Amino acid sequence: MSAPNTRAGHASAPEYDLVVIGSGFGGSMAAAPAVFAGKRVLMIESGDWVTRGPHNWGPSGMSERTPYYSKEAAYEVAAGGYGRELGAYTCVGGASIFYGGVALRLRERDFEPYPELDGDSGACWPYRYADLEPYYAEAESLLQIAGTTGEDPTEPPRTAGYPQAPGPLAPISARIVDAARALGLRPFRLPLAINYAAADGRTPCPACSTCDGFACAVQAKNDLSVVMVPRLRRAGMHLAVNTTALRLEHQDGRVTGVVCTERGSGTTVTYRGKTVVVAGGALATPRLLLASGLEQVNPAGHAIGRYLMRHCNAVVMGGFLSRPAPHREFHKQIGIHDYYFGHPGVSHPTGRLGCLQQFGTPEPAIVKDYLPLGLGRLVALIVSHTTGFIVMAEDRPKADNRVELTGPAPAADTLPPARITHRYDPRDLAARAVLVRAARRILRKAGALKTYSHPIRTFSHALGTVRMGEDPAQAPLDGWGAFRGLENLYVTDASALPRSGGVNPSLTIAANALRTGRRLLEVL
Repeated sequence: MSAPNTRAGHASAPEYDLVVIGSGFGGSMAAAPAVFAGKRVLMIESGDWVTRGPHNWGPSGMSERTPYYSKEAAYEVAAGGYGRELGAYTCVGGASIFYGGVALRLRERDFEPYPELDGDSGACWPYRYADLEPYYAEAESLLQIAGTTGEDPTEPPRTAGYPQAPGPLAPISARIVDAARALGLRPFRLPLAINYAAADGRTPCPACSTCDGFACAVQAKNDLSVVMVPRLRRAGMHLAVNTTALRLEHQDGRVTGVVCTERGSGTTVTYRGKTVVVAGGALATPRLLLASGLEQVNPAGHAIGRYLMRHCNAVVMGGFLSRPAPHREFHKQIGIHDYYFGHPGVSHPTGRLGCLQQFGTPEPAIVKDYLPLGLGRLVALIVSHTTGFIVMAEDRPKADNRVELTGPAPAADTLPPARITHRYDPRDLAARAVLVRAARRILRKAGALKTYSHPIRTFSHALGTVRMGEDPAQAPLDGWGAFRGLENLYVTDASALPRSGGVNPSLTIAANALRTGRRLLEVL
């Protein structure tokens, strides 16, 4: 189903019970309870559906090479990125289309205060793990996560097992497991949002090597455009694609309209809902709120856009004499959490560090295509002999790390220009260095002749910019994701999370959004 056609310069659409901006984890999961309860729900998405086919397996299928990575409203990057400009994923399902599928819960202790990381930031979870656990289980069921219980040494309590068993373990993954165990570590199978069964007409995972960073050519990755948005549409949800939210109109303590522009038309339309959820992502959401002047009505308006976190990540690769994955099989399968809360052999920094996750061998053709001609050919010859880890250190929330507007919108149908600033704290870098050394040891134990590492400077795990909290003076959102100062506005994406933890944020975003979605049924 589509949203009503309102192409007439500027028009107003019928009022909905709920208007949701964004179709990623935060938007899809927040919408689900209302949609399944029969409410009138509109979802607004700035992009379109991603086409699937053999082209997804080639160099042009890599996320930033696709038409779904847009720089139409690019962010200036003052510090922290690979370059001076950053685009955004604009497609149904959001960044879930291109993510690696790892679906980990935060640990129980992640929801408790931790002064060594929090400092004077005021970061504070407004609830505890037990409050979110039922929604973690629901999110795992909706996303059909494949995993095993009882292996992860830091696994939090759970009321249900995983809905799917994991796929076969690749030979190089088994080799990594043996090496880690020989070093006294406790590796475990990463829970993945991947379909391994042929049930319900779904294509099972072919174990290809183009998963992380690619749209799945056969829709075996359980991204939101595969497992959630179609289901919501069948249940009656309206979806407006190629539609960008420009600002939120508000009056007398309520959002009264969502002003949008339709791509390529030059027209605007105002959608109205009894309740509005913003879930555009940790960079886009504060941009929209600031473009709407909402910092002026929120007691913690000064914090909107601040406390940007993104994990302190690096890739650590090892070079092997023989090909680790000779059949180019998928092998992002193993996680290591022995350093998550610290390690007896590590004196600095003390306390929480983060995790290691197996990283697949890059495709030679993709490496060749991405690098300059001579270098690309050289690296392509040796890249098939490499495999490694992504290390993921929890980073501190800092007020100076932020998204901010740099001027007014250049036209009525555009967003104001925005700038991103992010610098890691010395503790973040020290924690990452510990994890890099651990990854090198495992790779050498597994037979790597040489190892190398390089930092990751993307914003793929960005969060925290419109955070929840108990203190109205420091947190723009309350414990249910309600925007303080406006009675009918909620935020449910990564920007709402007050701390990064040491694992991928997608499942926590989904669970938190489901929790808020259930709450919304009380007010719709």
